[in-house]
Order: sequence, then C-alpha cells, then structure tokens
Amino acid sequence: MRILACLTAGLLGAALTLPHPPQAAAGDDPSWQTCVGQATAPGDRVGACTTVIDGKTETGRRLAGAYCNRGHGLTEKHEFDAALADLNEAIKLDPAYACAYTNRGRVYAFKQDLDHAIANYDEAIRIDPAFALAYNNRGDAWLNKGDLDRALADLSLAIKYNPQLAVAYGNRGFVYYRKRDAAHAIADFTTEIRLEPNALAYINRGNVYRDTEQLDRAAADYGEAAKIAPTDARGWRNRGMVRLFQGDNKGGLADYDKALQYDPADVYSWNNRGQAKLRLGDKKGAADDFRKALELQPDLKSAREAPARLGGAR
Repeated sequence: MRILACLTAGLLGAALTLPHPPQAAAGDDPSWQTCVGQATAPGDRVGACTTVIDGKTETGRRLAGAYCNRGHGLTEKHEFDAALADLNEAIKLDPAYACAYTNRGRVYAFKQDLDHAIANYDEAIRIDPAFALAYNNRGDAWLNKGDLDRALADLSLAIKYNPQLAVAYGNRGFVYYRKRDAAHAIADFTTEIRLEPNALAYINRGNVYRDTEQLDRAAADYGEAAKIAPTDARGWRNRGMVRLFQGDNKGGLADYDKALQYDPADVYSWNNRGQAKLRLGDKKGAADDFRKALELQPDLKSAREAPARLGGAR
C-alpha cells in the first residue's frame, strides 16, 4: 500500500487542494516558491523552507506551511525525528492545519507507530471531513494493523471524496486482493491504471490475473511494468515465472537474465533461472544458478534437490 504526503499548495500527487492553503504567487520570493512547489526535490525543499523559516518573514498559516513542507522534505529523506519536530511546530502554530496532521501521521506510519498515525489521521479528518488523502493514509494504517474491513471503508471514502485519487484505487484493489475478491481488485487496479499508469499497478493487477490462472493477461501486465520501469526487477521476474508456467523456457530465461541484472540478491530468480536452464539442457549453467541460490538461502528446498536432476554437472 502507499501513503502520500500533502503540501501547503495542495496534495503531492493528488488532484485535491486544501481549503485556503498558502500558495505561491508571482510576487513571492524564490525561496517560498521552492518551499511550496509540488515538483521540488526533497533536499531543495528542505533548504528553501529553512531559508523561509530563518528569514522570519512569514507568520501564521504561511509559517506553519513552511514547517509542514520542510517536514515533508525531511520525511522523504528519511530523517523522521527532524520531520516530527517540524510538523509539531506547524501544528503548534496552526492547530487547525489538517495537512500537518496528515503528514505527521505519515511519519508515525514510517516509524511503525500505527496507533499514533491513526490518531493524527483522525484529527485531520475531524478538521476536514472530506480530506481524501487522510482517508487513504488511514486505510493504509488499518491494513497494516490487519483490519481489512476498516481499511476498505476508509479507502472507499477516499475515492468518494476524490474520485480522481489514483492511489486510493490501487490501495483498495490491494485490500480486495487480500480479501480474495479478484473481480473488485482487478476493477480497482484497472481504474488506477487508467488514471495514472505506473509499474506497481500493472504488477498488482498481474498478480491477480496470475492467481486466477489468467496467465496471458498476467504476462501482458508484467510486460507493461517492465516497459514503464525497465530497471525494476519485479516486472521481469514475474513475467519470467509466468513464461515458465506456460512452458516458454527461452522467454523465461531471458526475463530472469534481466531480473538478475537489476536485483542480483533475489534468491528465487537464481533458482528459477536454474530451472529454465535445466529444462533447456544447460546442466552446468543450471548448477551454477542453483549454487548461487543456496549461497543466498541454504535451506531452499528446490535448489537443494536440484543435484539429483543434474547428474554429474559441476
């Protein structure tokens, strides 16, 4: 599941604007514009917001916004304690600032403190009952606590209040997948792909197709994931597995070659490429791959049993 942050000029990655947010205007200085810009990189955001804060030129919601956005940048840099300090200051300056509560909840979620995360999302929703992103993030927290029904309810509310929030469809699709509701999972992943095509959405939908034995569709989705994110091993190795299921050993081997190029620590890719090589008669290559798999995971049963099928290969 995915949890998103909000910025003072609107939501990062979502078509929803907070009520009366402090936004950049043409006459604002460059530091403020960089601090609140939705496309600003985390390091640049931290630097620009620090300039705004240290300059002591802003007060009220705008100063709170600078702390909130610097907290966002620090969160993206995984400096969670510093981010919490900034978000606490934003809330102290403006206790009715829903965005700051949502971002603080996100930090607690990253720190695996789900109860504090939910409490912050609760407060954001109390302040703004139509805050779609807070429902999305709270749904993620409920999922991680194992409460699929509450997760589903929150994600449905996120979609109700912002039907264009692609990530909420993806997250709800994942909850449906966990609930073994393949039809609704596919529908939600399909909507996410229509709104915002991304590799993870194709992988998730491919997983549902794979588990329901729609292997051609699964392979097509994994292929799309590999096109969108060619250096992400997941698309390649998932399609490789499907190709082996379908008896396409050469295709599976080619996909696992790519997967191992981008993720050489994945034990199952070594094992499965060994299986493909074994089927294609390359016993020495298979032995090398099984050996590598056992280096990574000595108790991997399929790799340990492989020598019986390899004969004298070394």
